[in-house]
Amino acid sequence: MKLGAAETCRPVLRKPVGNRQQRDDVLTADSNESNESCQAATWCAKVITLLPEAFPGTLGQSLSGRALANGIWELETIDLRRFGIGRHRSVDDTPVGGGAGMVMRADVLGPALRFAMDERRCQSGRWPVLCMSPRGEPLTQQSVRELAGMDGVTILCGRFEGIDERILQAFRIREVSIGDFVLSGGEIAAQALIDAAVRLIPLVLGNQASVNEESFSGGLLEYPQYTRPRIWEGLPVPEKLLSGHHEEIASWRLSQSRKLTRHRRPDLWRAYCRKLGVDPENWPGD
Repeated sequence: MKLGAAETCRPVLRKPVGNRQQRDDVLTADSNESNESCQAATWCAKVITLLPEAFPGTLGQSLSGRALANGIWELETIDLRRFGIGRHRSVDDTPVGGGAGMVMRADVLGPALRFAMDERRCQSGRWPVLCMSPRGEPLTQQSVRELAGMDGVTILCGRFEGIDERILQAFRIREVSIGDFVLSGGEIAAQALIDAAVRLIPLVLGNQASVNEESFSGGLLEYPQYTRPRIWEGLPVPEKLLSGHHEEIASWRLSQSRKLTRHRRPDLWRAYCRKLGVDPENWPGD
């Protein structure tokens, strides 16, 4: 379902279907709705979630929200509860082998993923399927840039103790993490990923050139920023930025980026130095 400025993210809810065959028949008929929703060349995010009302959330605000309303990108939410089993639409069960918590069922997630998939576009290799997970590979600016260059992305938002491993294997789902911490579910992480990708789509930002100067764009953290007033509570703007000499300003900013990266992100600093063929422990200084 495409979203405009005044539309909600909730899919059309239908009355629960009695038996499994009837449920599958309804979902098969409904699959045309999903596959046709993001057919255009517009970048589209499909989110499979138990909390469709959580979207668009902050994605519906500011730059990403205006771009969504203007059709520069599209958002579709798929309510996982629709695919639940039994009268209570159950989506989880106890872990095999024992243990705490509940695990999301493969026979619920499988139909939901198939419902979301456009077979032709998935086979093109330009529509990845992701799962937000603390055990996933770290989300980086480079991977976000790659996602923004795809036709779209399908994101599975986990809940409870986790997801049946067979789903990840069968659908070749790529697990992605936004940090070394645990959230209650994947919805917040999914919104962070989508926002990071959407802002790289042409016409979303007012000044697309700003993307080339922010943190991680060149392997370094971004330099400090200042604006008016020139002096605030005794703290002045650095004189170098007031010189009017563009080369000196660029040199100062690069130096500051290097210092910040070396101090705060040693991992990025080592990668940056390797790229330049320089020993990170013997940097000549700025």
